[in-house]
Amino acid sequence: MDIIDHDRLLIIDFGSQVTQLIARRLRELNVYCEIHPYQNVTDAKLAEIAPKAVILSGGPDTVTREGSPRAPDSLWTLGVPVLGICYGQQTMMVQLGGEVHGGKISGGGGTAEFGRAYVTPSEDRIDMLAGWFLEEKEQVWMSHGDHVAKLAPGFEVYGTSPNAPYAITADLERNFYAVQFHPEVHHTPNGATFFENFVKLAGFKGDWTMGAYKDIAIEKIREQVGDKQVICALSGGVDSSVAAALLHEAIGDQLTCVFVDHGLLRLNEADEVVGMFRDHMNLKVIHADETELFLGELEGQSDPETKRKIIGKLFIDVFQKYANEIEGAEFLAQGTLYPDVIESVSFSGGPSVTIKSHHNVGGLPEKMGLKLVEPLRELFKDEVRALGRELGLPASFIGRHPFPGPGLAIRCPGEITREKLEILRQADAVYIDQIRKHGLYDEIWQAFVAILPVRTVGVMGDGRTYDFACALRAVTSVDGMTADYYPYSHEFLGETATRIINEVPGINRVTYDITSKPPGTIEWE
Repeated sequence: MDIIDHDRLLIIDFGSQVTQLIARRLRELNVYCEIHPYQNVTDAKLAEIAPKAVILSGGPDTVTREGSPRAPDSLWTLGVPVLGICYGQQTMMVQLGGEVHGGKISGGGGTAEFGRAYVTPSEDRIDMLAGWFLEEKEQVWMSHGDHVAKLAPGFEVYGTSPNAPYAITADLERNFYAVQFHPEVHHTPNGATFFENFVKLAGFKGDWTMGAYKDIAIEKIREQVGDKQVICALSGGVDSSVAAALLHEAIGDQLTCVFVDHGLLRLNEADEVVGMFRDHMNLKVIHADETELFLGELEGQSDPETKRKIIGKLFIDVFQKYANEIEGAEFLAQGTLYPDVIESVSFSGGPSVTIKSHHNVGGLPEKMGLKLVEPLRELFKDEVRALGRELGLPASFIGRHPFPGPGLAIRCPGEITREKLEILRQADAVYIDQIRKHGLYDEIWQAFVAILPVRTVGVMGDGRTYDFACALRAVTSVDGMTADYYPYSHEFLGETATRIINEVPGINRVTYDITSKPPGTIEWE
């Protein structure tokens, strides 16, 4: 889907681990931006994108190495504002006539700088730094081995740090700006103001809103699909729910959703999902109850990878079976998001693009001869939630915690049994109810119960028990890539453990998992 009605900001990616954070910062300012790896941004591609401004990201390479990444030469005569960050600053200097010296990491003798640093301003103040240096110095986050040793002609210094004498530089006549630090990370507290100043001087109107996107997306879906039938795998998660609602608004009865119930869902989940979309939103939904098939194939299996592979294969087989019953279906709708698209581009493998299996039904388009409809592929997760609100989805669905495709199977280490699944459903329902009652649900990225493959001795009343132990898990995160455990109070944990033990037969011991990611993962399997 081409977003032709919005000014574009191009981010040229040199391989930084935090390039996506630049895009998130800009989207928060209602500015439409795209990330493209440097290999793909040729002079012709740059002319085709026709950006209103360009940002050069950081990266792991050194500009002192022969053949290291560069921005396209035509960028410097494009006549638009350019901001270089870290490696982006260094390649800007080298390409425009300055010098960069290698640090110890790249074989030079310069001083590297990693972590928190403080930048002080020069005597001259510029619009780009409005709202900065209200105090004597500004906290930033540095992560560089090389450093600029000589400015390119036309550049002046507007901020310095102890190990980066050219921490902030600019050529005001050409609207070129360059910084050695990373304004996109939260360790640079005033970074949002920095980006706000940049897009303001570039002339962006800030009109990238989900209300506007909804109208464009609906028009594009109708143009792509025409009068053909579309099928959509509906899991009840945020992405598939928003995609289904958007498609329904665009093409109505041409859409059929398939909800595969594998018997590994949370308490009442199937009824809630099918009920909302079928009864309240009037979508055509096939409720494929395949509990017996999935649990039968999983019987006796305890290896986590084996369980995942069984579930993945069965899901594809079942979806294909029901999809084949939909006459005239030519399109498959998927909730692919922009981070999936970014990650699917091979940064180190040259200009070729390879889409990896992010999709819920990966492999089906090839098997079935279907064409893909991906109406969310320009959006980040928070934008998908905002779009869901525009489409009138209830807050209970928009704000749902992530739920894995294999469902409760990976929250049940060891062999899966119907007894353990039922205990797990009941315990999870009590736990989530506790979180909601205490007003904590929206503070937590993901929370769930895992039932452990051990039984423990307990005492209830005058009797001895020998029941399962469970672990509570709750994490805070921005994108799920890293996570910290949520710091519950001891009072909350005690109250929750008491409720689970009293209300859920089969559990007599409750623990709380305080492992961060890394070294652990969010899920248990």
